Amino acid sequence: MTTNTIWQKKTFTQLSLDQLYDVLKLRIDVFVVEQTCYYPDLDSDKDRLDRHPQTLHLLGYQDEQLVAYLRILPKGESYKENISIGRVAIATHARGLGLGHELMTEALLLCQQYFPEEDIKISAQQHLKSYYQKHGFTQVSSMYLEDNIPHIAMFKECLE
Repeated sequence: MTTNTIWQKKTFTQLSLDQLYDVLKLRIDVFVVEQTCYYPDLDSDKDRLDRHPQTLHLLGYQDEQLVAYLRILPKGESYKENISIGRVAIATHARGLGLGHELMTEALLLCQQYFPEEDIKISAQQHLKSYYQKHGFTQVSSMYLEDNIPHIAMFKECLE
């Protein structure tokens, strides 16, 4: 199902203050409040993942409201040898309409465009394994706990 979503790709310095606020609010709503996972979402001075000049932030808007988000990290940030996709979030009221699949499709296109010939590794919540498999990811680890939530490592080879 296709939604009426406007997609925007931004680096950290291209985000407006309102966009940054909306991104942080969505991430906190999903990962901290909904999943009751209390962790510092903002980067430390050492780990400047959001602010890395090559990090891409993908924002999805419906009716001028942020409803979908993820970030793409360059090689060497989350994983030494791979780029990574993370902080995948859909607003609660926008779920169940295929928006998550649209978000991942857009992200994979950005990966091909900005990080050609780079494989992708992710740390996925275990219950989302089939979602990521639909986008070509394969499980490459056993289950591990990350912030007390079951996760698995998944991998996708670059498209040549």
